[in-house]
Amino acid sequence: MMNSVPTKSFRTALLAGLLALGSAVAQAQPAPSEADILKALSPAQQPLTRGLSIGARGGESRGGGEDRAFLDTLRNRTSFSPAERERIAAASADKQSIDLEIPFDYASSTIGPKALPLVKSLGGALSQLKGNTFLVVGHTDGKGTDQTNQALSERRAEAVRQYIIQNYGVAPANIVAVGYGKSHLKDTGNPLAATNRRVTAVNMSAVKSASRF
Repeated sequence: MMNSVPTKSFRTALLAGLLALGSAVAQAQPAPSEADILKALSPAQQPLTRGLSIGARGGESRGGGEDRAFLDTLRNRTSFSPAERERIAAASADKQSIDLEIPFDYASSTIGPKALPLVKSLGGALSQLKGNTFLVVGHTDGKGTDQTNQALSERRAEAVRQYIIQNYGVAPANIVAVGYGKSHLKDTGNPLAATNRRVTAVNMSAVKSASRF
């Protein structure tokens, strides 16, 4: 009679299969909807503002006027120095943001059929927040040279920016595209992970709310 008790090797293989299935399900989470993006980027109980606001919660931080003047110089530009990029990152650290894994083709900045739905969702959300100023931030994974990835991230961010300007009526001066190449990996333990290939949208007029999520 055949032994019906699972062997140790069978149980191990079964467990490995279940773990792999669970990982695949986790990776297959639906992309954020327009409503999700709008919620993530909407100001929390504060009026919409037309300028870039980087003051501290409840008021303007020391040096805030200088920072706002710096950020105003970024409007309608498509490339920034390393020092400028890091200053932008510091200014946007406490602002409402959302990571979007927009599926660009390998080494391409063309918004193809797979990428278009998520870009449209972003455009629809930003069109409902007119009067705010946004960053569209491009990131790549860790494969390739710094120079190649930096240029690619800039092109992808600018492609998203242009699509939104042309199709959703967001003023060009109110949406700034900046790229960081592979310098700001989301998953530093796995530089080649798809989660690193993303675009982050930041509302520079909205400070994070600790109670939002």
